[in-house]
Amino acid sequence: MRAALFDFDGTLADSFTAITSSTNHVRASYGLPPLTESEVRGFVGFGLDDLLERLVPGAPPDEAVARYRVHHPSVMLTETTLMPGVTETIRELACRGYRMGVCSNKRVEFTRQLVTGLGLGEYFACVLGPDDVNDRAKPDPAMLFEGLTRLGATVAETVYVGDMAVDVETAKAAGIRVFLVLGGASGEESAIAAGPDRVLTGFAELLELLP
Repeated sequence: MRAALFDFDGTLADSFTAITSSTNHVRASYGLPPLTESEVRGFVGFGLDDLLERLVPGAPPDEAVARYRVHHPSVMLTETTLMPGVTETIRELACRGYRMGVCSNKRVEFTRQLVTGLGLGEYFACVLGPDDVNDRAKPDPAMLFEGLTRLGATVAETVYVGDMAVDVETAKAAGIRVFLVLGGASGEESAIAAGPDRVLTGFAELLELLP
């Protein structure tokens, strides 16, 4: 193993408070009551269009997305934190010579700002989103293939780390080994049932698996 690709929301970072804030901002603009973070959490990970279609029913899709994108920069840095063990683990993997990147269904502009703002920018050779592969969001494997190209890595020497069934499905479609870290988005049972190569006890376990 020489390279690692990571999902963002629920894997590297706890961004659910920020996502909930922006979702409720959009809901309020259409006269809908706020949702709790736990209610929003289960819909994260499939892209913004899907999130708002499900949680702001009846709103014009493009308009709802635009309202979210205008609001989100006001909360995303202050209401997003790294998951436990991420900073130390990513830093150590970089010291060991692993090439690393991020592949997330989040709007890539936001992901890049967050990766930098949370102090991880120097460790990732690429930060990718659907915007980079003609809007082909996960579970389409296009983003992972683009990540391999940017890292100069092969399928056989790369692992993808995520927290949802969609991450497992995406890695399998790409033929990449996949590790599942729990405690991010909801749906742990479905994520495990998707058949990852390993379920991690915590993010830092990567240091035992990637020598």
